[in-house]
Amino acid sequence: MDIYDLDTPSLIVDLDLMERNIKEMADWCRAHNINLRPHMKPIKVPAIAHMLLEAGAKGICCQKLGEAEVMAQAGIKDILIPYPIVGKQKLERLTRLAKQCKLTVAVDSEYVAKEISKQAVKDGCTIRVIVELFMGRTGVPTPKGVLKLAKKILKMPGLSFEGIMSYPTDEKTGETVKLLKDNGIPVNMVSGRPDIYPLGSKEPLYHQIGLTEIRTGIYVLGAGKYYRFRRDKDDPRKVYYADRSALRVLCTVVSRPIPNMAIIDGGIKTFSSYAGPPYGYFVDYPKALMERMSVEHGHVDISECAEKPRIGEKVTVVPNHPGICINLHDTLIGVRKGRVETIWPILARGKVQ
Repeated sequence: MDIYDLDTPSLIVDLDLMERNIKEMADWCRAHNINLRPHMKPIKVPAIAHMLLEAGAKGICCQKLGEAEVMAQAGIKDILIPYPIVGKQKLERLTRLAKQCKLTVAVDSEYVAKEISKQAVKDGCTIRVIVELFMGRTGVPTPKGVLKLAKKILKMPGLSFEGIMSYPTDEKTGETVKLLKDNGIPVNMVSGRPDIYPLGSKEPLYHQIGLTEIRTGIYVLGAGKYYRFRRDKDDPRKVYYADRSALRVLCTVVSRPIPNMAIIDGGIKTFSSYAGPPYGYFVDYPKALMERMSVEHGHVDISECAEKPRIGEKVTVVPNHPGICINLHDTLIGVRKGRVETIWPILARGKVQ
């Protein structure tokens, strides 16, 4: 099927671009002797998770328990949940999941660690845990606090202390690793995400801070500092890195109410309202700007377009944030050179519990 035979709005991924992104990051990590653990939060498709593992990823990362359950059911065997698991229902699901795969979970308080320990003992399993270092969201504020919590975890039945995680990752992580090791506590896992992208990044810190793995997934479909298009601060019509954005939305122009405006059939429910205006990058009309959206309408300024889109024409739009956009759709259509090659269900969309 030709891409332009698809109904709209349709969420599509350029397979050539996605495969290039996957290969670049995997090759970079191999060259620098660091493990890669792609994050599923902006991907949500088990088939892509398997592609990442085949490319050399150590395991995957899932922000929520429901997402991890989907991935384990799809045969993924090494999963990190970098999020506090709180509540009876989730604790019971956690121990069930731990019996299906190699599961690691992050904690940042004695309360959470104790509750996981109790459930693990009750259900006869061992849960691997890492302590999160506070960098602005959840986490333990200081290296000394991490040391204190780690010592307590080592005494809790049903838990195996594995190491630490941070996001973003900087020298504070290295200080924490050193403090733990100086106190005789083995650190097998240091999971983080420093500024280490293959394109134009500064010399990474991972050797100095003892990082064992990179935890990121934004590079796969195209987002983040070097994998999402960026607009020039002085000229919003000038963009960078658009050629790395593999995720797109195919839309139809449904109205041209005034000469310099086009309305497309995708709005907030299609793209999300994150990080705009303007919203999205029009591959076919680079000078077009989607200045606002309503629920089902995209309002596009086409005043600077030499040729203007016609009613009925299909246009391709790169969303501002692929990770939020993909959570709004049921299927992801893989295309190559203008032809539909595969259709994947987005099985982990909406898994917020």
